[in-house]
Amino acid sequence: MEKAVNTNTEVKKATATLRYAMISPRKVRIVIDLIRNKPVQEALNILKFIPKRGARFVEKLLKSAIANAENNHNMNVDKLYIAEIYANGGPMLKRIRPRAQGRAFLIRKRTSHITVVLKERE
Repeated sequence: MEKAVNTNTEVKKATATLRYAMISPRKVRIVIDLIRNKPVQEALNILKFIPKRGARFVEKLLKSAIANAENNHNMNVDKLYIAEIYANGGPMLKRIRPRAQGRAFLIRKRTSHITVVLKERE
C-alpha cells in the first residue's frame, strides 16, 4: 500500500494589473522581456534607466505589485522576484486619417493590459 503524500503547498503570489494603458502591447513587450524572472530591486534599477515610454508604465505597476505583496500577503520584499509578466492587447480606438481623393484610412490606437505576478524565492 502506498502512502499518499500531501503536496498541497500553497505558493504565495502577489499580482498587479494595469488595464487600458494607452501604449501598444508590442512596445511594452520590449521592456518587460528585459525584467522577466529578475529580483524586484534589480528590475526597478533596470527600468529606471530604460529610455522607453513603456518603462514608466511597467515601473509604476511593479511598485504597486511590491506594495500588494508587502501589505496584503505579508511577503518579504527582499526575496521577491518577477515570476510572470505579460502584456496583452486591450480594445483599440479607431480613428480616421483623411487621404487623397476623398479616401480615409483607419488608424488603430492600441491599448494594453499589463500584468505582473511576484513570488518569493525559497
